[in-house]
Amino acid sequence: MSGLLSGAEQAALETLVRGPKFPEREFVRSGRSFAEVYAMAARFRVMLDSGEQATPVCLGAEDKAVMAAALLASLGGSPELLLPYGFSVRALARMQQVTGFVTAIADVDRDFPGDVQVLGPEPEHSADSAILSTPDVQAGLLRIFTGGSTGSPQIWAKTVGNIFFEALFLARHFSITGQDCILATISPYHIYGLLFSVVLPLVSGATVTADTPSFPAEIAGAVREQGATILAAVPAHYRALRETEIEGSRLRLAVSSAGMLAETDSQAFFNRNGVGVVEVYGSTETGGIATRNRSLGESHFTAFPTVDWKIRKDCLGVRSPYISPDLTLDGDGFFIAADRVEACSSGFLLKGRADSVTKVGGKRVDLEEIRMLIREQKDVVDCVVLSLPEPGGREHQIAALIQGQAVGTDLIKKFLADRLEPYALPRVIKTIDSIPLKENGKYDRQAIERLFLV
Repeated sequence: MSGLLSGAEQAALETLVRGPKFPEREFVRSGRSFAEVYAMAARFRVMLDSGEQATPVCLGAEDKAVMAAALLASLGGSPELLLPYGFSVRALARMQQVTGFVTAIADVDRDFPGDVQVLGPEPEHSADSAILSTPDVQAGLLRIFTGGSTGSPQIWAKTVGNIFFEALFLARHFSITGQDCILATISPYHIYGLLFSVVLPLVSGATVTADTPSFPAEIAGAVREQGATILAAVPAHYRALRETEIEGSRLRLAVSSAGMLAETDSQAFFNRNGVGVVEVYGSTETGGIATRNRSLGESHFTAFPTVDWKIRKDCLGVRSPYISPDLTLDGDGFFIAADRVEACSSGFLLKGRADSVTKVGGKRVDLEEIRMLIREQKDVVDCVVLSLPEPGGREHQIAALIQGQAVGTDLIKKFLADRLEPYALPRVIKTIDSIPLKENGKYDRQAIERLFLV
């Protein structure tokens, strides 16, 4: 069974906690070395190791080296870490109510509740020797808070094995070594950003850039100036880069996650920069599942060799070492996702979300199907289709928000009318210069819905 791992991963973890293979190598480009990261981790262990301490520790650092040290400390036996979905007073206070945390690690000022002890990257106590112990792969490592569409955050537990086994696999799968420099355009407080800009450098010896650029000129400049060989970005950033050629680039790998990458954006990046974009499909709760590279002619996704998959009632089922223990599994250990798929000879095709199907007048309407139709049209950069409740009633209406300055809504309506049943046609179509996104590169559903209330 491909979902089972060999003892090599456990051995790699034990080697990891014993100390850095190349102590003087930069962990952060022009920043802290691997030796400094490990020394910081040992100090955090001294500060946090109270024997009976059970409450988790809130991680609120900006420096990726500090985040790496905190992860190493937790990996070696310290309390599990909390990754907030936001750092507002309300978000942190709410997280404390849920978890009861009384300690935080931070290198910048945060609005933590008043009774929280904050540990900086240079605690007063020092460690005389390495105190990192053999990791328990089943132990809790992280509790990741993700903002919910209703404003209520979801919380996903991730074990030591969930996070570090996936990072070890990715390092091996993409041949990431100490010769690489990783540039991530997404915050390390998102699981994708955390894996590529904190955990992957730890397990592979690669260097990571300090900043997290988001504008096209910033991304291109950072790739060139920092000598990045790996770019980890989100679909919105590849869309913004579609007209950009990164001169003097040393990139050998470009990766995209946190949403579906448009084929046109993928092809444009490849045409201008000679590097195909590898899409990684997965989620916070499942971990990585599969990849595709459209520059190689792939329309399907190929599952990682460490992941088993099946189809049940048109939906994807996955079994892997990266799945959160919070998820409910079937009798064979598979989690059944809400993504509809179709099997093909080399993997599976994504057909949209099962939860993208809504009912209008008692009839089923696939919002993803409408979205894909609209995105085929000239001048459409992106599109979101959603179901909104009718004022004062139980019925729903379809609405579409289209990104594209030159899009003619009358032409879109005519095009859809020739292809959709009348009940499936969007009642409201709005155009906008830029669809609202969250920091993690995903659509900001609350902000989008507010646009239709105006």
